[in-house]
Amino acid sequence: MRFPEFYAGATCPHISFEVFPPKNDAAMASLRRVVPELIELAPSYMTVTYGALGSTRERTLEIAALIKREYRMESACHLTCVGSSRADLDRLLDDIQRSGIENIVALRGDPPRGETAFVPPPDGYCHGNELVAHIRRRHADGFGLAVAGYPERHIESPDRESDLRHFTNKVNAGADIVITQLFYDNADFFSFVDAARALDVTKPIIPGLLPILSAKQVRRITSLCGSKIPPALQAELESAGDDDGRAEEVGIRQCVAQAIELLRRGVPGIHFYVLNKSSHMRRIMAQLRPVLAELRRKPAR
Repeated sequence: MRFPEFYAGATCPHISFEVFPPKNDAAMASLRRVVPELIELAPSYMTVTYGALGSTRERTLEIAALIKREYRMESACHLTCVGSSRADLDRLLDDIQRSGIENIVALRGDPPRGETAFVPPPDGYCHGNELVAHIRRRHADGFGLAVAGYPERHIESPDRESDLRHFTNKVNAGADIVITQLFYDNADFFSFVDAARALDVTKPIIPGLLPILSAKQVRRITSLCGSKIPPALQAELESAGDDDGRAEEVGIRQCVAQAIELLRRGVPGIHFYVLNKSSHMRRIMAQLRPVLAELRRKPAR
């Protein structure tokens, strides 16, 4: 089942999860234990990232194929421009298709750690829209394609206008859906959606949420991607100090409130960046189930 089939005519929101491929065998064994726990929470699909320079791309495909083959759940591989020539991309696309994966999250990708500028590989691509166009040329409608959206603009964009221009180029190149980068102020998401719709972007835009598990974690991640932490949330995290347990309580409470508002305002789904853990997602989903059930009972408009 491809991305467009999830959202075409959907009468209730789809919940989806994202995991990342571990760097060593011990962490891989841990993820294998976590995956069935996440599956029990009944997401509609799961996506799998890969690391800088495609360093974990074999495991990306392994995990995505495992999710689909063993758990009968739709999955998606991330694919980036980083470290891959056009011929490399063709081989990767063929491998993904042979594995039975029908969905791809197509991204430019981040520069390797320690580098500030993205440098395309020889005979490779500089931008996400080029990657999307390449996939569509190579496989036409063979894959469902997701691209990224940035409610607070991409950290490398000089202004909102240029960021929206790059965004619409990606969508128009052949994307089926948009999954956003993490954000903690829903006003930023709704403003982004309004701006996209004003530019005739009609594809589903799915908010991406990262539950906070520690103050240190969220400070590091937001510093890398440019997302902001609202003052009230920042104050709560500061009061938690180095107590990760208290910070996680703050994070779960904040994530649930954020998700409920998004759901009640009609988003097509929510994509959770679960950080390869399940305990916090069990608590979050337990609080969201009544809202999801209520939305399912509402008659379609």
